[in-house]
Amino acid sequence: MNALKYVRTRIYCMANITLSIPDDVRERMRKYPEIKWSEVVRRAIIEYLDDLTGSETRDSTYYAKIAERLGIRLEEIPLVEAERHYKKMRDLEWKRHSTTRMSS
Repeated sequence: MNALKYVRTRIYCMANITLSIPDDVRERMRKYPEIKWSEVVRRAIIEYLDDLTGSETRDSTYYAKIAERLGIRLEEIPLVEAERHYKKMRDLEWKRHSTTRMSS
Protein backbone atom coordinates (compact mmCIF):
# COMPACT_ATOMS: atom_id res chain seq x y z
CA MET A 1 0.00 0.00 0.00
CA ASN A 2 1.41 3.34 -1.00
CA ALA A 3 1.19 6.09 1.57
CA LEU A 4 0.71 9.65 0.48
CA LYS A 5 3.13 12.20 1.75
CA TYR A 6 2.00 15.71 2.42
CA VAL A 7 4.37 18.61 2.35
CA ARG A 8 3.48 21.87 3.98
CA THR A 9 4.87 24.95 2.41
CA ARG A 10 4.61 28.57 3.28
CA ILE A 11 4.62 31.31 0.75
CA TYR A 12 6.32 34.38 2.11
CA CYS A 13 5.86 37.77 0.59
CA MET A 14 9.13 39.61 0.83
CA ALA A 15 10.18 43.00 -0.35
CA ASN A 16 13.26 43.37 -2.51
CA ILE A 17 15.92 45.90 -1.65
CA THR A 18 18.95 47.10 -3.55
CA LEU A 19 22.20 47.06 -1.65
CA SER A 20 25.38 48.89 -2.60
CA ILE A 21 28.69 47.49 -1.42
CA PRO A 22 32.30 48.41 -2.21
CA ASP A 23 33.91 46.57 -5.13
CA ASP A 24 36.52 44.95 -2.90
CA VAL A 25 33.79 43.45 -0.70
CA ARG A 26 32.04 42.06 -3.78
CA GLU A 27 35.28 40.46 -4.94
CA ARG A 28 35.75 38.82 -1.56
CA MET A 29 32.15 37.55 -1.69
CA ARG A 30 32.76 35.97 -5.10
CA LYS A 31 35.29 33.65 -3.48
CA TYR A 32 32.36 31.93 -1.71
CA PRO A 33 29.72 31.22 -4.38
CA GLU A 34 28.08 28.57 -2.20
CA ILE A 35 26.96 31.18 0.33
CA LYS A 36 23.51 32.69 -0.09
CA TRP A 37 24.47 36.30 0.54
CA SER A 38 20.88 37.50 0.54
CA GLU A 39 20.27 35.23 3.55
CA VAL A 40 23.37 36.61 5.29
CA VAL A 41 22.10 40.16 4.79
CA ARG A 42 18.55 39.22 5.82
CA ARG A 43 19.82 37.71 9.07
CA ALA A 44 22.09 40.70 9.73
CA ILE A 45 19.17 43.10 9.31
CA ILE A 46 16.97 41.06 11.64
CA GLU A 47 19.76 40.85 14.23
CA TYR A 48 20.36 44.60 14.01
CA LEU A 49 16.66 45.31 14.45
CA ASP A 50 16.61 42.98 17.46
CA ASP A 51 19.58 44.90 18.87
CA LEU A 52 17.68 48.17 18.46
CA THR A 53 14.72 46.86 20.43
CA GLY A 54 17.07 45.57 23.12
CA SER A 55 15.80 43.47 25.98
CA GLU A 56 12.18 43.95 24.95
CA THR A 57 12.46 40.95 22.63
CA ARG A 58 15.14 38.93 24.41
CA ASP A 59 14.89 36.35 27.12
CA SER A 60 17.41 34.35 29.08
CA THR A 61 17.87 31.81 26.28
CA TYR A 62 19.24 34.53 24.01
CA TYR A 63 21.95 35.43 26.53
CA ALA A 64 22.62 31.77 27.32
CA LYS A 65 23.37 31.13 23.64
CA ILE A 66 25.81 34.06 23.57
CA ALA A 67 27.54 32.80 26.71
CA GLU A 68 27.77 29.29 25.26
CA ARG A 69 29.26 30.63 22.04
CA LEU A 70 31.85 32.54 24.09
CA GLY A 71 32.60 29.51 26.25
CA ILE A 72 31.27 31.11 29.44
CA ARG A 73 29.50 28.98 32.05
CA LEU A 74 26.92 31.33 33.54
CA GLU A 75 26.27 29.13 36.58
CA GLU A 76 29.89 29.59 37.66
CA ILE A 77 29.77 33.40 37.79
CA PRO A 78 29.25 34.77 41.33
CA LEU A 79 26.11 36.92 41.72
CA VAL A 80 28.09 40.04 42.71
CA GLU A 81 30.21 39.77 39.57
CA ALA A 82 27.14 39.12 37.41
CA GLU A 83 25.47 42.27 38.78
CA ARG A 84 28.59 44.30 38.03
CA HIS A 85 28.69 43.00 34.46
CA TYR A 86 24.96 43.65 34.05
CA LYS A 87 25.34 47.29 35.12
CA LYS A 88 28.28 47.77 32.76
CA MET A 89 26.34 46.15 29.89
CA ARG A 90 23.28 48.29 30.63
CA ASP A 91 25.35 51.48 30.54
CA LEU A 92 27.08 50.48 27.29
CA GLU A 93 23.75 49.52 25.73
CA TRP A 94 22.26 52.87 26.72
CA LYS A 95 25.23 54.67 25.20
CA ARG A 96 24.97 52.63 21.99
CA HIS A 97 21.24 53.29 21.62
CA SER A 98 21.59 56.99 22.36
CA THR A 99 24.20 57.35 19.60
CA THR A 100 22.44 55.22 16.94
CA ARG A 101 21.45 57.36 14.00
CA MET A 102 17.77 57.30 13.23
CA SER A 103 16.58 57.89 9.70
CA SER A 104 13.83 60.41 9.15
